[in-house]
Amino acid sequence: MKITQILCQVLRIAHVERKTSSCQDAVVVRVRTDTGLEGVGEADSSPEVVKAIIDAPYSHNVACGLRELLIGENPLEHERLWQKMYRGTQYFGRTSVTISAMAAIDMALWDLKGKHFGEPIHRLLGGKHHDRVLAYASNLFGRDGSETREIGRRWIEAGYRAVKFGWEPMGQSEALDVELVRGAREGVGEDALLLIDAGCVWDARTALARAQRFADYRIGWLEEPLQQADVDGYVWLRDRSPIPIAAGEGECGREAFRPLIDRHALDIYQVDLARNGFTDAAYIRRRVEEIGARLCNHCYTSAITVAASLHWLATCREAFVFEDCVDASPLRHELTNERIQAENGYIAVPDRPGLGVTINEDFVKSTLIAQSGL
Repeated sequence: MKITQILCQVLRIAHVERKTSSCQDAVVVRVRTDTGLEGVGEADSSPEVVKAIIDAPYSHNVACGLRELLIGENPLEHERLWQKMYRGTQYFGRTSVTISAMAAIDMALWDLKGKHFGEPIHRLLGGKHHDRVLAYASNLFGRDGSETREIGRRWIEAGYRAVKFGWEPMGQSEALDVELVRGAREGVGEDALLLIDAGCVWDARTALARAQRFADYRIGWLEEPLQQADVDGYVWLRDRSPIPIAAGEGECGREAFRPLIDRHALDIYQVDLARNGFTDAAYIRRRVEEIGARLCNHCYTSAITVAASLHWLATCREAFVFEDCVDASPLRHELTNERIQAENGYIAVPDRPGLGVTINEDFVKSTLIAQSGL
């Protein structure tokens, strides 16, 4: 079996809002073979930038487009192909969007491999520990505490037992920050798991002060209170915070996670399959489990990444929650023929071959703005 085509499709919904939400556009990568099998993957980054990295022609041995490196290769040899892509793009940067583009292809290779062997990806990764995982409704804060309270009530009434609020307008003032968290707790009630994502807004001392204020509201974790690159700050904060510290969603590949893991900088490591792929995510999982920390997925894109995240998280021994994006974007819900969302607070792990999802071709046609690799 050989790779004959790598197709990049850039999709975008009709009305893209100015908000921190990556389920408004997407790049879908489809790896096709001479046997007729196809694997699909997705990257969470700027779709056009990912497409450029895949489409780029040969420049020299360490600066080459990903398609150029993979046509004619055996798609089942995912580990060797990851290394070939990594070495062949050495001058593209080692921990950024290049790894996201590789992750999309890697996801497609694992999907294809599962279809070839008739097995779900979690089995190819070594086996699942969980058939379902507690899901948290992941959404943005309201404009103030009152609107946030109503959002929380909505998702509890929908059956969720855990809710996360994130990003803007947190970080504008201490009073508003506390108001938002208070409103969130009032909205979800006393018994639900409440998670807070600050969105990289503070320095370490301010973050510690906020964690001390938020502790009264019994939040399960404080996510990304600092800039993503501030490893020293995370080490300092984690040692002092009364609340567990979570981060990692923006990291691309094992080299990006290495300093965070080596220095025990976090309590919860959040891994996005659309930025890491299965090959590196499996490595990161082993490293995090070795240091006794916890793992969670990050996912705010389509059902392709939702499925990938479930396959991976199911193999994590201590998996305890799953990020379930509840944005109303049609890209989140209509890109695949299968709708993957929590029911009664839990989300089930797919058990069909590969990712276990199929592309809704009509939806692709209606949202397609660019295509390459034909």
